Amino acid sequence: MVVIDADKIAKRYNRTIAVKSCDLEVESGEILALLGPSGSGKTTLLRLIAGFEMPDEGRISIDGRTVVDVANSVWVDAEDRGVGMVFQDYALFPHLTVAKNIRFGLHGVSKSERQTRVEEFLRLTELVGYADRYPHEMSGGQQQRVALARALAPRPRVVLLDEPFNGLDPSLRPQMRGEVAEILRHLGTAAILVTHDQEEALGMADRVAVIRNGELQQIGTPEEIYYSPTTAFVANFVGQADFIPGIVDGTEVHTEIGVFPRPPDLPAGPVKVMIRHEVVNSKPGGILATVEKREFLGGEILYRLRLPSGATIHLEQRKPMHWRVGHQVPIEVLLPRVVAFPSVASSEESL
Repeated sequence: MVVIDADKIAKRYNRTIAVKSCDLEVESGEILALLGPSGSGKTTLLRLIAGFEMPDEGRISIDGRTVVDVANSVWVDAEDRGVGMVFQDYALFPHLTVAKNIRFGLHGVSKSERQTRVEEFLRLTELVGYADRYPHEMSGGQQQRVALARALAPRPRVVLLDEPFNGLDPSLRPQMRGEVAEILRHLGTAAILVTHDQEEALGMADRVAVIRNGELQQIGTPEEIYYSPTTAFVANFVGQADFIPGIVDGTEVHTEIGVFPRPPDLPAGPVKVMIRHEVVNSKPGGILATVEKREFLGGEILYRLRLPSGATIHLEQRKPMHWRVGHQVPIEVLLPRVVAFPSVASSEESL
């Protein structure tokens, strides 16, 4: 069942287009990540759904009820949309205890029900024993759990999360992502997560919507977004990708690293072929590439290699081998499927 349905939503600030005719659907129990660089329009789109901003065009329905329809002058205030919100800074009330923060949004229910809900969400977010503490007495991860519990206690069908992990230590983020995702799926709550962190989006979401300059570029599963990007921007922004020149001729794509089957719908002529780091391997007798840069990353070493044409690709080496700058490495590239873009489009759409 579709819980969030945004149809042709647009928003402008003077002459600046913040959101451009976006269509977006989120189903019950689904986590959708809205992924894009700073200034791409992702937070604006979230605020339009929440009711903090008025769109210039389009319609939004939540749980089957139209909450905004510009053409028909329909508008429902944010507090009446039944949406839970988790902000980047958590927005907890510093003068209220954890229990009172969670209880704050519980209107229209009996006193006993409010207490039952508070206890339920203290357990669910593993905050039992912290009920009487104040936000300043808690860690960032604990504050985030309080913010999530407060947003979910009214049992909304929808919760919106605006870069909620930004304030956490990098070492804590993977754990918190997993905990938040588990809670949302346990409750069956539809969620939109705004983030600029691709690891966060790919690791937590059921689907990812990539946005750039206010326009949705692609929506799909994390695997579809990573392995089958439909634009050069998505290929560049999601994951690590290099591009090498190629020529589409007949049923093949010819490159200096090999000849590959031509993908359907790829026009003839010059293209840029996407090469993910993990498909490049060292192999005796392979094509010679010259080491330009070596970067030690702990569990692996990342090498930037220059091909004979001058194009560069990267190789992730997990063996303790040290190739100096200038060393020639024989390589092979194993492409399970070819992803390529016409050369002009590739340069225009890249970061």
